[in-house]
Amino acid sequence: RRRADQRQNQRRRGGNPDLINAKAESRCKSIDADCGTEKKDVKKELEIDTRLGRRSIEADKIINFPRGLAGLENERSFTLLQIQQGGALLILQSTTTPTLGLMVTDPYSFLESYPVIIGDAEQMLLKLEKPEDAAILVTVSIPMGKPEEACLNLSGPIVINFKTRVGLQVPQSHDGPQKVSFREVFQRISDKSEKASSQEGKA
Repeated sequence: RRRADQRQNQRRRGGNPDLINAKAESRCKSIDADCGTEKKDVKKELEIDTRLGRRSIEADKIINFPRGLAGLENERSFTLLQIQQGGALLILQSTTTPTLGLMVTDPYSFLESYPVIIGDAEQMLLKLEKPEDAAILVTVSIPMGKPEEACLNLSGPIVINFKTRVGLQVPQSHDGPQKVSFREVFQRISDKSEKASSQEGKA
């Protein structure tokens, strides 16, 4: 089994625009999300209805999920749409069911460490040859009428091999939180920033 963590991923990904990293624009391009930018190359496009309205997507940006997703095993065809230019949130949109779109994001934009274990069987289904070929996403939950309770769901990360366009949801069984709220994430960032400022002041 391979264990991927944020620090290793960041080192491997570096400035390569084909890999998800902390920059939202690079993250969008890395997994071929619809960024709403002008396309230079003429490619085969499909018109689909989505949660964000009717969109034109390139056929080669469709991601195949051979096992579907948790509770959505019959949904196999998805694409990624960016909600806002330069934003961190994406929609994992079904290409066949317009009302089905899951909000997802790159967890490493918010967490210092998030180890994901990908078993041998999953690696075979993903046709994953190198860990750096995989993009990791997690779903985002926002309770209706309670945006302040929005959280990252960590128990079932979505792994996408951006080279083969194959995706899998890979449940994690190791100890650790099942989810983390954005409020908690931002509080940690704030505390860390204050601590760093305090140490600089003492120096």
